Amino acid sequence: MASVDMQNIRKAFGPSVALEDFSIDIRSGELVCLLGPSGCGKTTALRILAGFERADSGDVSVDRKDITKVAVEKRNFSMVFQDYSLFPNMTARGNINFALKSRKVHAGERASIIDRMLAVTSLEDQADKFPHQMSGGQKQRVALARAIATSPRVLLLDEPLSALDAKVRESLREEIRRLQREIGVTTVFVTHDQHEALAIADRVGVMSNGRLEQIATPRELYETPVNSFVATFIGSINKVPAIGTSDGKWECWGSVLTGSRSSTPGESVVVGVRPEDIRVKREVNGPASLTDVSFLGPITRVSIRLDRGETVVVDLMSAECGDLRPEQAVRLSLRPEVHRVVVF
Repeated sequence: MASVDMQNIRKAFGPSVALEDFSIDIRSGELVCLLGPSGCGKTTALRILAGFERADSGDVSVDRKDITKVAVEKRNFSMVFQDYSLFPNMTARGNINFALKSRKVHAGERASIIDRMLAVTSLEDQADKFPHQMSGGQKQRVALARAIATSPRVLLLDEPLSALDAKVRESLREEIRRLQREIGVTTVFVTHDQHEALAIADRVGVMSNGRLEQIATPRELYETPVNSFVATFIGSINKVPAIGTSDGKWECWGSVLTGSRSSTPGESVVVGVRPEDIRVKREVNGPASLTDVSFLGPITRVSIRLDRGETVVVDLMSAECGDLRPEQAVRLSLRPEVHRVVVF
C-alpha cells in the first residue's frame, strides 16, 4: 500500500487548460473516485499520476517521495482501461502470465500467483479461453487480475466499467470493491457515473473545469455539498425559494436552516432541497398542487406545482402516500432532520 499526494498540478493542451491548481491527498489503502462530467480533467489527472502525461507544473509524490519525473515503468503502478487492452492471442492465464513475466517474477512463483488471481476473480473456468471467447465482464475481470497480479503500489482504473451493460457493471463494481479491500491496494478510480462512485469509494473527488470542487465521503458529498455545482451533480435536487433571517440563517417553508453562506435579513434566494427531504400534506386550498404521481415500488415520486409556478419533485415512501393523486391541493414542509441547505 502507498499514499499518493498530487499538489498544485497544472496541465494545458495548447490553449485548453485541462487541470488548474489540482491537489489531492490519498491515504494508503484508500479507494478514491474522481468523478465529473466529460472534459473536467479527471482522466488527465489519472494519466499524470500514472506517468503517461507530464504536468506543466506541480508535484506528484508516493509515500512522500517525489516521482514527478520518474518514468512510467519505474513507478510500479498498474492501470486498467475501459477497452480491456488484453492480448487477443493469449488466454486469460497467458495475459496474467505476461504481466508477471514483464515484471521479472520468477517462473516458479508465476503459476501460484496466476492460480490465486484466477480464483479471487472467479475466472478458473475461463483460464484457458481467449478474449474473443469471453463476455465483456469476464474480459474486464482478466484485465483486473492481470493488474493486481504484480502487487502494484497503486492501482489506476480509467472508467473500467463504461463498456459493460448495467447489470454486469453493478456486479463487477462490487467485485472491484471486494478485491480492493482484500488486497489493500491504494486505488484511484475515474468515472462519470455518480452511482458507481458513491457505491464503491471511500472518498469521492468531484471535478469541474480542471478543478477539484470537493473531496469527501459519499455521504458527506450528498448531505453537505460545498457549492451548487456539487449539489446539482450529485443526486437530484430541487431549487426552492428561501428568505434570510435576522440571525444569518434561511427560512424555507417554515423551517429555519443553516446555509452554505450566511444571509442578510429579508434577502431572497433559491436554495437546494433533496426530493426525500420534503413532506407532503393534503390540505384543502393548500398553496401547492400535485401534478403527477409515479409509483416506483417502495418509493413514490410526485411532482408538485408551487403557487408561483415552480415545480418540485418529492420522493415519498409508498406506504406514506395513501390516496395522493393529481390535482390535489397540498402544503409542503421540510422534514425535521433537515438542518442545512445549499444557497444557489
